[in-house]
Amino acid sequence: MFFDKARIHVKAGNGGNGIVAFRREKFVPRGGPSGGNGGRGGHVYLTVDTSLNTLHTFHRQVHFEAERGGHGGGSDKTGGNGSDLLIPVPLGTLVRDGETGEILGDLVRADQKVLIVRGGRGGRGNAAFKSSRNNAPRVAENGQLGEELWLEMEMKIVADVGIVGVPNAGKSTLLSVISAAKPKIAAYPFTTVEPSLGVAEINHRQIVVTDIPGLLEGAHEGFGLGLEFLRHVERSRILVHLLNGASPDPLGDYAAINQELQLFNPRLADKPQLVVLNKMDLPDAQALWPHIEETLTAKGQSALCISAVTGENVDALLYRLQEMLDALPTEDVVAADELVEIAPGVDEKVFTIHQLDADLWEVRGIEIERIAQMTNWDYYEAAMRFQRILRAMGITEALGTAGVVEGDRVQIGSLELVWGYDNAFGE
Repeated sequence: MFFDKARIHVKAGNGGNGIVAFRREKFVPRGGPSGGNGGRGGHVYLTVDTSLNTLHTFHRQVHFEAERGGHGGGSDKTGGNGSDLLIPVPLGTLVRDGETGEILGDLVRADQKVLIVRGGRGGRGNAAFKSSRNNAPRVAENGQLGEELWLEMEMKIVADVGIVGVPNAGKSTLLSVISAAKPKIAAYPFTTVEPSLGVAEINHRQIVVTDIPGLLEGAHEGFGLGLEFLRHVERSRILVHLLNGASPDPLGDYAAINQELQLFNPRLADKPQLVVLNKMDLPDAQALWPHIEETLTAKGQSALCISAVTGENVDALLYRLQEMLDALPTEDVVAADELVEIAPGVDEKVFTIHQLDADLWEVRGIEIERIAQMTNWDYYEAAMRFQRILRAMGITEALGTAGVVEGDRVQIGSLELVWGYDNAFGE
């Protein structure tokens, strides 16, 4: 099982206690206070371990505690500091306060180390309390308790290339061909139920590639395992959008997956993308390729055709990926704790319905207007998906309750549709 979420408890070490002590040497009459201070408790850090690729460890061990500081001793001996605790986590781990949700760290660099909780200060011994008014203080401090927290950890794979597409497009097969990864592969949908990571090599250079399990419509709302996997796309520098050459409508699949990516995170729309038609060993794919290439080229979208099974054009794909990576600016992945966060405002799912005329209605709402504007109406499946969203959000039922009848016009943002009983919207 692929573990990319975990909840753990961390506690820093308590500070050591200071002590009360006095000098007792034979030739030192009236020996003064000599109680030493306690040592500091150990801090707890999270550090990146590039050999880890899941949070599986934290499902077996939940509680972590650093060493406490040593107690002070006589003759002004200070207790030793407690050893810091370094907890290794995979690259790409986002850490939040389990109570407040505040981002405490986002480990996106191999050399990164984040202080999570601080060890307690050591207590002072009585030697620290000596003054002109009190030459023999009998007071010492206990060590300060170390900080402790519940942490929520979430891992987002950091990769050069993320392979996305509908189920059964051949993503796992492609990953196994270009790298030493051993994903489970079978000739039916949903074979891949967890992301796989591999390293491809071209011109003596390594490219980290991840295979994201097949996405479905509604993935951005958590349909299937959508939300569990979409976050792993965010930190890929470029995307390979793999089309299934055996699909009856690869371009429809292409539009649907792109819409899911943008609805999940609009920033994904800005990522460089290479569209690749797979399964060119099949006659159907060979027949579809000229139309797909022409359509995508007209949109200014780079496209290739390959057969992951036979290896046809796979080397060309790797060279193209290398060129695209080289063309990108050299920059680190932006950590979430380095971004400016905006407090959530109104609920975007809220909508209102107004009757503008006898047969004209208006639906207003941030999310539904955005989805309506982003829906590609050239594809039948996109229209059907929009109807399902209307039902899921309660808009279809609300329109019926408000009095909308067949033939009425319904405006959603800049879009005007005609209400129909059989197909919800028709023209």
